[in-house]
Amino acid sequence: MTSVRVKSIVQNSVTKSDGFPQPFLSLEDLEGGTGRLLVDGLPLKAAEDSIEHRPGDVLFSKLRPYLAKSHLPGKPGTGTGELLVLRPSAQIDPRFLFYVTLSHPWLEWANATAYGTKMPRTAWELLSEYRMWLPSVEEQRRIADFLDAETARIDTLASRRSKQTEAMAERELALIADMLSGSVESGKGQLTGWPWLPEIPINWSIGPVYAYFLTELGKMLNVGRANGRNQLPYLRNANVHWYEITIDDLATMDFAADEVRRYSVTRGDLLICEGGAGVAEAAVWDGRLQECYFQKSLHRVRRAGPVPVEWLMYWLRLAKACGVFEAEGNVATIPHLTGEQLRRYRIPIPIDGDSLVERTSEEISRLTSVRTKLSQAQALLAERRQALITAAVTGQIDVSTASGRGIEK
Repeated sequence: MTSVRVKSIVQNSVTKSDGFPQPFLSLEDLEGGTGRLLVDGLPLKAAEDSIEHRPGDVLFSKLRPYLAKSHLPGKPGTGTGELLVLRPSAQIDPRFLFYVTLSHPWLEWANATAYGTKMPRTAWELLSEYRMWLPSVEEQRRIADFLDAETARIDTLASRRSKQTEAMAERELALIADMLSGSVESGKGQLTGWPWLPEIPINWSIGPVYAYFLTELGKMLNVGRANGRNQLPYLRNANVHWYEITIDDLATMDFAADEVRRYSVTRGDLLICEGGAGVAEAAVWDGRLQECYFQKSLHRVRRAGPVPVEWLMYWLRLAKACGVFEAEGNVATIPHLTGEQLRRYRIPIPIDGDSLVERTSEEISRLTSVRTKLSQAQALLAERRQALITAAVTGQIDVSTASGRGIEK
C-alpha cells in the first residue's frame, strides 16, 4: 500500500485577494463534517487578508474548534484567512483529497498538530507531514464516486430527521402559545397588543413579572473566589438550557455566611440565563444537589403568588422564539436580559396556571423524549458517515464490492 506525505502531492496556495469584491467564504458558512454550504449564496466582499481559491482546491479550517470543516468549492472566489487552500497535484483527485480531510485520522493529526491555547490552530508546515494512502488516480475516483453516493444517502436520512426535529420544535411552540393564550378563539378574547400573542381570555389579566415572582441575580465572580475557605458549587449560564440544568462541570467559589441564603438555589427555583448566546434560556432546579448556588450570569426566580415559575419559563421560550428580546433592543455585541428588564416584562396572568402548566409540561416532555431519540440517531448517522469515509480513503474497504448495507432506508 503506497503511503505518501501530503506535501508531496498537495500545495498550500496562499494567493491573496486582489481587493476586488468576490464571493467570500467564512467558517460560519460551512457545515462541520460534511463541507456543505449553509447559505444559499456567498456575499460579494473585498475582505482584508482573504485568500483566493479556484475549482479543484480543497479548503480546510486551521482553527481547532472548526477542524471538521472542509469544503470543495465549485467556483472561484475568496475565503477567510483561517482557511488553508489545498491545491492537489495531478497525482490526487480533488474529491478524494476532500474526503481525506473529512476522515478521522486526518482530523486526529490536525488536532495533534494544533498549537496555541486560546484559539488553537494548525499550520500547513505541520499538517503537510501527514502520511496518507495514495492509490491510483483511477481508484481514487472510484472511491470518490462511491462516497458521493453513500454520503448522499446518509445526508438524505439526516435531512429527513432534521425536518422531523424542526416539526417537533414548531409543535412545542404551538403548545406553549396555546397555553399562554388560554386557547382563546380569535376575536373572542381581550387584546394584548402583542403581535406574537394577540389575545388572552377576558377573565385573565396582564401584569409585570415583579408582581408575581421574586427575582435575584447571582454572585459576581471575583479574583479571590477560588481562595476562600467556604468553597461551594455554583451554576452558571453554561449549565442552563431550555428545560434542563446540567451539573457535569460545576465550578466552585467561596460563599460567605451572609451570602448563603441570598445565592443558594432550592428545588422549584427557576434559573434564567442573563446573557450570551443562550440569553433567556430557562429551567427549573430539581434539587439534585443538597447545596448549590448560582453566579451573576443567572437570574433566580421564585414563586410569590398564584403563578408557577414554569409559566414564566414557557413565556420566555415563546418570547425568544418570536424575537421579542431582539425587537426591544436587548441584543448588542453580547445580548443581555438585565434584572430590571426581566422584572418589568408584562406577561399574561391565568386563572388556573398550575393545571395549564401541568398539561403542557406533559406534552412537551413527550416531545422532548422523541427529539432526544432523533438527536441520538443523527449522531449515529454522523459517526457512520465519518467511519465510512475513513474506511474508504484508508483502503480498509473495497468500494467495488462495498455497499451501504446497515444504513437505514
